[in-house]
Amino acid sequence: MAASRRSEAVQGATLIAPPLLYSLLILAAPLLTLLFYSFFLLKTGYSDLEQGFTLENYRQLAVDPIFRAIMVRSLWVSGLVTLATVLLAFPVAYYLSFVVRPDRKALWLFLITIPFWTSYLIRVFLWKVIMEQNGVINSTLTGLGIIDEPVTMLRTVGAIVMTLAHAYAPFAILPIFVALEKIDRSLLEAGRDLGESRLMTFWRVTLPLAMPGVIAAVLIVFIPTVGDYVTPELIGGGRIPMVANFIQVQMLGLNNRPLGSAMSVSAMLAVAVIAGIFLLVNLRYLKVRQ
Repeated sequence: MAASRRSEAVQGATLIAPPLLYSLLILAAPLLTLLFYSFFLLKTGYSDLEQGFTLENYRQLAVDPIFRAIMVRSLWVSGLVTLATVLLAFPVAYYLSFVVRPDRKALWLFLITIPFWTSYLIRVFLWKVIMEQNGVINSTLTGLGIIDEPVTMLRTVGAIVMTLAHAYAPFAILPIFVALEKIDRSLLEAGRDLGESRLMTFWRVTLPLAMPGVIAAVLIVFIPTVGDYVTPELIGGGRIPMVANFIQVQMLGLNNRPLGSAMSVSAMLAVAVIAGIFLLVNLRYLKVRQ
């Protein structure tokens, strides 16, 4: 028996070894490199690194009001994007789960994933074309006589939120849909049999049971949008920089890899802390609490 278990363990380790090694090389190695660089300093007037371990980069960031302001802005914009994305995604997922016929759901899922067929960069450029001064929205509103002059939509937080919410919508729809599909429909029928209205049944039964999917959608959208670089650069026109744009300036513009690495590590820690707090608050929905 013991030999059989050891054999199964060896087979399991052999099976997961290639993807584990790949993950370490692709994910862990860059993160460790950033962490390593963040404890160095540039020599004054040179691009070479000084030898030795130092926390000067982190101390500099802790007292830098510009970095704090950009970090807060990044978290705020990402929070708005997450809220908008989940609020838009939930009705779509609900309709797909409860209204669409079972034999049509595969088609709907196929349609939802169509945006993934095109590059993320192309989708951002399309939104730029739509919202620019002579774009589709302004041309339509002007042609209908609703407005006299084009409205400035680019280089605003609203434009960034709208673009990111559209880009990450499928990432929110799919986990919410999966959670809704797992709900036992007999529970909803029992709620209505006990005299609850459809609205109260949704509030007391459907929504709590769908919360694991909502939590997954929040994390899937919030974490990457904090570090998004393309949308603030193209839609914001560089006037509303987020933390990724600030890191790019340090890394490539000023060639200050240690400070840029410290910014990256600090941003990851901030996101990890917020995500951890969010998960702790929602433990009861994830059924982790004993």
